[in-house]
Amino acid sequence: GHLPGVHGRPLRTQQPDQRCGAVQTALSPDRLTSPAPLPFVTTANSSEAKLQAIARSRWNYKIHILYVRHEHKECLDLIEQVLSEFNGMCEYPIYVKALIKRQQGRIQESLQLFQAATALNPHNVANLKQVGRSLYLLGKHKAAVDVYDEAQRVSTTEDWEIWHNKGLCHMYLKQYDASMECFRSANDVQRHDTTYRQMGKVFTLQERYQEAIDVYLEALEFSPDNPELLTTVGLLYLRMGENYRAFEYLNNSLSVDPRDEKTILATGSIIQDHNDMDGALIKYRVAAVKTPNSAQLWNNVGMCFFGKRKYIASIACLKRALYLDPFEWIIAYNLGLVHLTTGQCASAFHFFSSSINLKPDFAAAYMYLAVTLARLDDFENARAAYDRAAEIDGGADFTIRLNYAITLHNGGDVERSREQFAEFESAWLAADEESRAADPDVETQAETLRRALGV
Repeated sequence: GHLPGVHGRPLRTQQPDQRCGAVQTALSPDRLTSPAPLPFVTTANSSEAKLQAIARSRWNYKIHILYVRHEHKECLDLIEQVLSEFNGMCEYPIYVKALIKRQQGRIQESLQLFQAATALNPHNVANLKQVGRSLYLLGKHKAAVDVYDEAQRVSTTEDWEIWHNKGLCHMYLKQYDASMECFRSANDVQRHDTTYRQMGKVFTLQERYQEAIDVYLEALEFSPDNPELLTTVGLLYLRMGENYRAFEYLNNSLSVDPRDEKTILATGSIIQDHNDMDGALIKYRVAAVKTPNSAQLWNNVGMCFFGKRKYIASIACLKRALYLDPFEWIIAYNLGLVHLTTGQCASAFHFFSSSINLKPDFAAAYMYLAVTLARLDDFENARAAYDRAAEIDGGADFTIRLNYAITLHNGGDVERSREQFAEFESAWLAADEESRAADPDVETQAETLRRALGV
């Protein structure tokens, strides 16, 4: 019952913004120093118009230098001075001011500034892309798609960034087919690791794991040493239950980046699955240096100590994990297991109840809640919990039937106990050898109950 790590770090990409392909640096001054005639030029004298354009753009180089140096305060002061001089009719200073406001987290203000820059020069695709980006960040995905469509109409060339960002908007709108079309068009323009990752994410959201893996493997043909892609493939194989292939890709990722905490966490979880608790703890010790506040890490460490029967250390680690992420259902579930094992049934009841509230469709939580209630002599509610567990599971987990039969026998309901034991035997015969060998105590308890029931 532990959590492999699932997050990644930004991918290597050729675009300035690794996540979404948005432009994060200011346009070079020469891109905007000589714009097309703008609406505010009312004079008929073309030479005077040129002089005004030169005057408006004479500080662009200085604004650009201050921006790329991250000297934002001085940059904003200069921008305000220029805008005041020309009554706010300068495109490039407004554009850079909008970029700075976005970096400061003032997204709505940056959107208004980008819209103002677009009003001054509606044929500049960079302005439209930034308007779309701001709308995307504000969660207005449908409006962002409309802006990107307009940007494509204005643009004279195919633009990878527009296709990619449109795909992101469609993905968040859950329009997965349209999203995939956009991502494929983006890759037709120019292949990027980040686009492949988003394509894989779309397949993963639809639980089409094998297709997601195929996309990531195609990406690895172009970036064979990308640790993020290697880790993602490993995690998908881990989710599909193919631990050996998962371990192979995770090890390849660690050979490229041996200190990536997410990969170490996932590798440790596989080692932990094979009951090598000491080996897993060595891995987690490395990850803890870089992510000391990871709830998944402390959850896994706690379950390692549980496997080593160091229950006090296990509870301490799990409670730290719960403090870091109080809404993670499996941490509460694991705390319930440890308290049940140590005989603290009231605390176990509390944690199993919390886990069920957070994830009401996990059969094992209902089963262990029923065991806890039976130990608290509440047989009526225990039976209700067992019935709910059996309903969710559908009869695949033979341990639910066995525990139900034992509880019924202990409560004096022998006839129903025999019925549940018959269900257990059917499920036991239908299970594979690996499932039967997972817990040797099952056969011992089943034989003891068989003798008690006389069957």
